[in-house]
Amino acid sequence: MRDSAAARVIAALEPIEAAARTSPVAKKEPISAADQALLLAIARGAKLYEHLLTGRMSVVTASGTRIPYAELQPLEDAGLVSRDTSHLVHAGQPVTLTDAGRASLFAARRAPTATHVPKPPARPGAWPSTPARQR
Repeated sequence: MRDSAAARVIAALEPIEAAARTSPVAKKEPISAADQALLLAIARGAKLYEHLLTGRMSVVTASGTRIPYAELQPLEDAGLVSRDTSHLVHAGQPVTLTDAGRASLFAARRAPTATHVPKPPARPGAWPSTPARQR
């Protein structure tokens, strides 16, 4: 039973891993912090709306954050997000991450952001930089 469950999980993850290898973002530099934040917000649930009077389009996330449509377009062009066009834009089109978007977000979260530079040890006999807690 455990082997069959493991085989099902591996079969489900194969398209995501294949998308990560062929992702346009994976071939280029890692996604920016702003794009990573957008993908995280969209991952929790989002819908694209068009305002009836002004015609402006924006994505509303589950947390209530509004993302301008201009910021969504590069993610959609890169194949990181997709929207369900079977719904009307006035009623709200669901926006979801694609397999490539999930893989790029996962890769960006695993990549080291900066190297840690250790603090040099204090000189013997020097005063401490911060006072010790008194008891």
